[in-house]
Amino acid sequence: MHNVPNDNDPIQAESATRLPRSANSQRQQLSEDVASYVRELIISGRVRSGEFLRAEPIAEAVGVSNTPVREGLLLLSGEGFVELVPRRGFMVSAFSRQDVRDLFWAQATLAGELAARAAKSISPRQLAHLADVIAQHEQAVADGAGLDRIVALGHEFHRTINLAADSRRLALLLRSIVKQLPNRFYGNIEGHASESLDFHPAILEALQKRRAKAASTLMRDHIMSGADELIVMLEKQGMWSTPERSTA
Repeated sequence: MHNVPNDNDPIQAESATRLPRSANSQRQQLSEDVASYVRELIISGRVRSGEFLRAEPIAEAVGVSNTPVREGLLLLSGEGFVELVPRRGFMVSAFSRQDVRDLFWAQATLAGELAARAAKSISPRQLAHLADVIAQHEQAVADGAGLDRIVALGHEFHRTINLAADSRRLALLLRSIVKQLPNRFYGNIEGHASESLDFHPAILEALQKRRAKAASTLMRDHIMSGADELIVMLEKQGMWSTPERSTA
């Protein structure tokens, strides 16, 4: 459900003249690793709103020094997950049910548009690959395969559609949203794997029939259902101490 194309990117293509590696590239990757780790702690409810984050435990958990930890937390500050409090450090910001819905809505909107575009341009080879991925996914769920396998197959299904859309800039925008959402955490959402078994074949059928509107609607519904499942799971974990107020 949550990846964007990076294949066939001319920047990533093999070059006759190999560019020198940036001295900052490794440190940047380390800070992104920290951001990913802490982001998942926040979204999973393992650290709570108002809690201050200490650099040392994070550095030990990720296997880095304190410098990438601070840089990673600054990245999260820009995303609104933490707040830098003068002379006190980084504090976890409030993360509401509406925040969950907003993140999934943004992803669903972009992924839905990519699915619509894919319906117009997807190749027979890509359609055949999607059918094979769905078959493997169904078998993996039936066999009780490990989480890594199930998540990887879901990732491949969405990646193939995003590639078929041939809309690199839109796909990059999707990636910027997706990185704010749980990655492997999707596979832990109760019922999510079995729910995909219903949506994925329906999305494939819409793509096969070149029905752009249907492909878009199904993709949006597929992703938004994940928001509801995540909220229910976080409620069970006690992330929010008060029940959600009805909007009726």
